[in-house]
Amino acid sequence: MQSRIEYTRHEGSGEPVVLIHGIGHRRQAWGEVPEMLAARGHDVYVVDLPGHGESPRPTRPDGWSMGSHAEQFERFFRELGIDRPHVIGNSLGGAMVLEMAAREGVVRSATALSPAGFFPPWHLPNIAANLLFMKVGSHLPEAVHRRLNSYPCFRKLAFRSLYKHPDKVTLEDAVGDTLNLRRAKGFWPHFVRATFLRTTRHLVVPTTIAWGDGDRLLLPSEARAARERLPEATHVPLPDCGHCPQVDHPELVVDVATATFARADSTLPAA
Repeated sequence: MQSRIEYTRHEGSGEPVVLIHGIGHRRQAWGEVPEMLAARGHDVYVVDLPGHGESPRPTRPDGWSMGSHAEQFERFFRELGIDRPHVIGNSLGGAMVLEMAAREGVVRSATALSPAGFFPPWHLPNIAANLLFMKVGSHLPEAVHRRLNSYPCFRKLAFRSLYKHPDKVTLEDAVGDTLNLRRAKGFWPHFVRATFLRTTRHLVVPTTIAWGDGDRLLLPSEARAARERLPEATHVPLPDCGHCPQVDHPELVVDVATATFARADSTLPAA
């Protein structure tokens, strides 16, 4: 039996959409995107990955793998009666939606924002240094985090690897994200596994891979590897965006995702 997945629902009468965050993050990391998608009529589910946020860690030793996570999401969809949702993922979540997009009958479309799994080995020091800087720093006392993050200049430094515009992160979100990173049981298992992650699966549904041109964590040059390995996907740049474009420019993320939804709808057989 695998762990349950905690989520927040933004109800709409349209097609279901599931949002999946990255390593060490939480469902609140999607900022305004869920509300913007719901305003366009979609039924939106924003999840905490197993071992992140309020979701407990998997109970099986192999529960951290991409394949296991895909199976956990398939069960999550069945339990909630979600029929082949559109999925949007960022970073590690981007790799997960690509895994689901390679499985028959699981999702309707996939939008991957700066997905993990395309970095060359010489990018690993940059990735590790940025993630470890944030992880180690998260263990400072909460009062210190609250004091430091009250200064916009500190937030700009602390979150520079995630956002092109760290000033858009509020004090409460900055502190909440940092404390979540401290507690995340899934950080270390995914940190170790991500070293060997290589995304190469053939995609069976309409898929978009979008990359922030200011990404300092998974560098924009990795988008070339994504284009070479997954030529069947649509590849687009995200101007003026960092690693988490849903905070830098949520409206751009929504436009890219809904364009992917439309491509999926256009390929459905006539009733």
